[in-house]
Amino acid sequence: ERSEVDGSVMEGGGQILRVAAALSCITGAAVNISKVRAGRSSPGLRPQHLSGLQLVSDLCGGVLQGANIGSTDVRLTPGKIRSGSYTADTQTAGSVCLLLQVALPCALFTDASSQFCLKGGTNAEMAPQIDYTLKVFKPVLEKFGVHFDCDIRMRGYYPKGGGEVSVTVNPLKQLQPVTMIERGNITKIHGRAHVAGVLPYKLAKDMSAAAVRTIRKEIKDLYINIQALQEKDKACGSGNGIIIIAESSTGCLFAGSALGKKGVYADKVGIEAAEMLLRNIRHNGCVDEFLQDQLIIFMAAAKGTSRIRTGAVTLHTQTAIHVAEQLTEAKFTITKCEDELSSSVTFIIECQGSGVDNLNL
Repeated sequence: ERSEVDGSVMEGGGQILRVAAALSCITGAAVNISKVRAGRSSPGLRPQHLSGLQLVSDLCGGVLQGANIGSTDVRLTPGKIRSGSYTADTQTAGSVCLLLQVALPCALFTDASSQFCLKGGTNAEMAPQIDYTLKVFKPVLEKFGVHFDCDIRMRGYYPKGGGEVSVTVNPLKQLQPVTMIERGNITKIHGRAHVAGVLPYKLAKDMSAAAVRTIRKEIKDLYINIQALQEKDKACGSGNGIIIIAESSTGCLFAGSALGKKGVYADKVGIEAAEMLLRNIRHNGCVDEFLQDQLIIFMAAAKGTSRIRTGAVTLHTQTAIHVAEQLTEAKFTITKCEDELSSSVTFIIECQGSGVDNLNL
């Protein structure tokens, strides 16, 4: 049987490809994705999407059709998922974090642990930064029973790329369902502001100071520690960025981040990250707007019912749910919760997982 996925629906971007390819690989059901990125300024597959698809296909000894730059129709016929050592290179500043997003779910359902050498941008626009993957995504995934290690060999920035991370993923029998309903209080805020290459250390200090000032206006009683760092030998090219993490008393994690661009003051970068973090902790949900959609595939494959409280449900999340329901037996419901005490509105995303079993283990 082959599932048909319309790549232009809803968010209509590379994310549909990643979710569909990973689920095809895990379920063993072939998938046909048409109208890939149809509404984008440069439609069809870009190099980073291609390297992600190639990686999944390698992982499951699959057959890929229509896999070339600019192609709007792709077909993946998966074989058996195999552990091993894999390398994927976006050849550009394409995000290594997005490569990990597509490969990780697949590597969980193999017979042994797998190693990945992923090359490209570690801190790129329009994608999670590698710091986010390590500090937010990884600890929350551990609640599902997922264990992976990730070592940053080299940071790579836009437009050059040249970054490299090495990842080891351990397989599991089944994903456990996760409940994250009670946020509790924010207990800790910390982060790192970094500069690399020819950029002066002062930029890192300015980003950090501006971020702390911004958060202070709203959160008065917490010690906020944002380290300013100069990346010496572990960076390719020049770049600067900041990530700020908030932790809650119940173990929820939230982040705000920003990357420097030519001609943008360091203060502005720090403020942008701080405002993003504040926006994500105001609503009282248990995950930030970015983790939301990244967890859908794991909820869908888990055995049992997961329930996660979020702020406003993003289009990315709705898209991931749409694809997951199409390709698995998972059933999602979204319930709106209005809180009398605060003006904040939260949503509970509930999923009866399809309970994918690892038949290779």
